[in-house]
Amino acid sequence: MSHVAERIRNLASTPVEDAIGRFAHRAFAQGVAQVAFGRVPSPIGDLTALVTHKGLVALAFETDDLDGIMRSVARKVSPAIVRFPSAVGPVQSWIDAYFGARPVSELRLDRSLITPFQERVLTATSGIPLGEVRTYGQVASLAGNPKAARATGRALGANPIPIVLPCHRVVASDGSLHGYAGGLDRKRMLLDHEKAISV
Repeated sequence: MSHVAERIRNLASTPVEDAIGRFAHRAFAQGVAQVAFGRVPSPIGDLTALVTHKGLVALAFETDDLDGIMRSVARKVSPAIVRFPSAVGPVQSWIDAYFGARPVSELRLDRSLITPFQERVLTATSGIPLGEVRTYGQVASLAGNPKAARATGRALGANPIPIVLPCHRVVASDGSLHGYAGGLDRKRMLLDHEKAISV
């Protein structure tokens, strides 16, 4: 980040911004707003977390279509969405622990954007130990449909909560990396990170 951008980020907030922040806090706390979002810095770029009162509902990379994700959340969860960075604090803590090679606590998740088939696939994926990988075929078998490797790949590609639900731990049958929404470089970085901390 440039020095200018850093200085702009650290500028004192204006009375209008303070009022907006107070409104967002009240709206989310009182249930008027059902979804809050905020930026979550990480070593692989800034993420945007969307949370409900149930937990994290979506986590987006910088390269994702955030407008599309917001539209999906508005349609499937609630259109009452506010920018409220404090609400994503637990997500930031989880990300900091994960990348800091510290034990991560359980993070509450809202699975409203996950289909029943995705749920089976992501549950199987979540069972892959840190530092290990499985193939799409193996995950399909674990999800109860051994012939659904392609559908498994599509389900993982549409994972609304990457990193936390570790779809990056799934590789092609020859061990090569394929189809990660955050890009193959990020997938490689996540796998390298996990391999290093699992030793």
